Amino acid sequence: MKKTVLEDIAAAVINAIKEIKRFKVKPLLIAVEGRCASGKTTLASALQKELGCCVFHMDDFFLRPEQRTRERLLTAGGNIDYERFKEEVLEPLNHGAPKVSYRAFDCKCMSLCAAVTAEIGDICVCEGSYSCHPQLWQYYDLRIFLSVDKEEQIERIAKRNGVKNADEFREKWIPLEEMYFSEFDVEGRCEMRFRT
Repeated sequence: MKKTVLEDIAAAVINAIKEIKRFKVKPLLIAVEGRCASGKTTLASALQKELGCCVFHMDDFFLRPEQRTRERLLTAGGNIDYERFKEEVLEPLNHGAPKVSYRAFDCKCMSLCAAVTAEIGDICVCEGSYSCHPQLWQYYDLRIFLSVDKEEQIERIAKRNGVKNADEFREKWIPLEEMYFSEFDVEGRCEMRFRT
């Protein structure tokens, strides 16, 4: 994503956050949802740098191997462990916990790693595809959707993950995302939408 585009998007989001904060007791929960390689992590990092917020990554909640049943993967939004994310992150935040602890999933070793602990401040950002799953939707004060043209998306993935992995994204992960976006009208329901 070009720096000026990111800066413009971050500025718009920060203005929206400041407006919501006028009426909301902390913590403010923001979802940064969208397509692979649309800039979700980059935007979340920019918000963290500018606002000092904590960031939770949906990639830390991918399904463990034993959870990856055919039935689960054929369910829209089913390839993320939204139940665990809700239980270990969103519910504690909703109840005013001063910190949140969870075990992140590591795609390289295909298992849960050591516990991660995050101190909770005024703003928390949950970034990644599936962060706006219907089971999680109600917890957020603001939902942002980032999109990217298909050709640009594949170029970014190839640059970030390599050409071989870009093929896997094209054949497996992108269709799963698109099924989820379509079934739940995720982009249409988000309050803020940007093309990167």
